[in-house]
Amino acid sequence: MSAENLIIMGSGPAGLTAALYAARADLSPLVFEGFQAGGQLMITTDVENYPGFPDGILGPEMMDRFRKQAERFGARLLASDVTRVDFSERPFRVWVGADEYRAHTVIIATGASAKWLGVPGEERLTGRGVSACATCDGFFFRNRDLVVVGGGDSAMEEALFLTKFASRVTVVHRRDEFRASAIMARRVLEHEKIGVVWNAEVKTINGADAVDSVTLVDTATGTEQTLATDGVFVAIGHLPNTALFEGQLELDPKGYIVLAGDGTTATAIPGVFAAGDVADSRYRQAVSAAGTGCMAAIDAGHVLADGAGEVPVNSGNVSPAT
Repeated sequence: MSAENLIIMGSGPAGLTAALYAARADLSPLVFEGFQAGGQLMITTDVENYPGFPDGILGPEMMDRFRKQAERFGARLLASDVTRVDFSERPFRVWVGADEYRAHTVIIATGASAKWLGVPGEERLTGRGVSACATCDGFFFRNRDLVVVGGGDSAMEEALFLTKFASRVTVVHRRDEFRASAIMARRVLEHEKIGVVWNAEVKTINGADAVDSVTLVDTATGTEQTLATDGVFVAIGHLPNTALFEGQLELDPKGYIVLAGDGTTATAIPGVFAAGDVADSRYRQAVSAAGTGCMAAIDAGHVLADGAGEVPVNSGNVSPAT
């Protein structure tokens, strides 16, 4: 049964950068990009902090360029979601439904997904005032009034970062005290630009073409109030897309893939690597994800060159293993 040199799972900045580097190294990688290809940048409007784009670029356009560049050098992309894996022996086994594929090396770049509130107006206004990334989008809200939803360290970090741009930041938290670390909570509570609405949940996010207010409900009394705002930053955490790997790889308490700790992208299973947000709970940036995608491709290439697989270019056949 023939096996691929390299299978890459995911098609965000990490997955497609890995595909580009692997393809240029003549590894003929097979990429399962998923039905929701492109990662979190597909729901991002303007990207202005990625090097090389001085005038900014739309998130979907950037990912289309990533994809075309990887394909130019021979990466093979399938719009399929991997449904099952078996890393117990090499070659590794990967399934898409009933179809089985095998690979000498694997790069996991399935990313992470922001937790959302699930309230009316949120999905419709995402990219038009609703965001889950202050670092990505804060610049667009200079001298605006903003709302940050959450009470953990992530929310505190978002709120503090947004004070660089916003005229006022209001943190909305459903309890009467933050669950964030004491030092982060203190920085927020003492900041002159930040206010807090305690014991409140967002009921709706309002606006026609852009956010103009939120409707809040008091968790104790049930009373409602409308708070004018130009943007809502949801900071209630992220979920790494790692359910597929439970029981196969070591995951940390938050569900992120644990790397071997040797400065590479290697996991505890030789030949299996992880790149991007699936193994990164700290930075979560497109540029850092792309960097680790490059590293993972180089790491996989070293394993293959050491004799763990067939380095010569594959035939281009992307049929399941038979």
